[in-house]
Amino acid sequence: MAIKVRDAASSALKFVQRAQAAAPDYTAGVQAAGQSWQQNTMAAQQTWGDAITTAVANNQFTKGVQRAGGDKYARNASTKGAQRYPSGVAAAGPTWSGATQPYLTAISNLTLPPRRPKGDPSNLQRVQVITAALRQMKLNA
Repeated sequence: MAIKVRDAASSALKFVQRAQAAAPDYTAGVQAAGQSWQQNTMAAQQTWGDAITTAVANNQFTKGVQRAGGDKYARNASTKGAQRYPSGVAAAGPTWSGATQPYLTAISNLTLPPRRPKGDPSNLQRVQVITAALRQMKLNA
């Protein structure tokens, strides 16, 4: 006897309706889960590493990109992405500012070699001073 299943369209409709109705439960759940999320995520470091190694060995990244395709990327980025980008950036502003300030402070405290005429290869030393300082900060973070 065949197994009776609901068609994909009505299942998708039910999924969307139930998820929208569950928004308050979702909010309450994630607000209470921060500490256990951090502990469980840190405890999963080895599993994460093993999964990444397996995914690389099986070429999963490329397969996933091919499966999604460029059309899906463009469609989702130009619709969902375009709608969410402004509010996401606005919400991230204070975090971005706090994370960026130490790097801006470090740059402002550097002493660069003198600027040479346009095109002079020694001007690259100015870039190298900044690059080395920022890389060191990132590695020490």
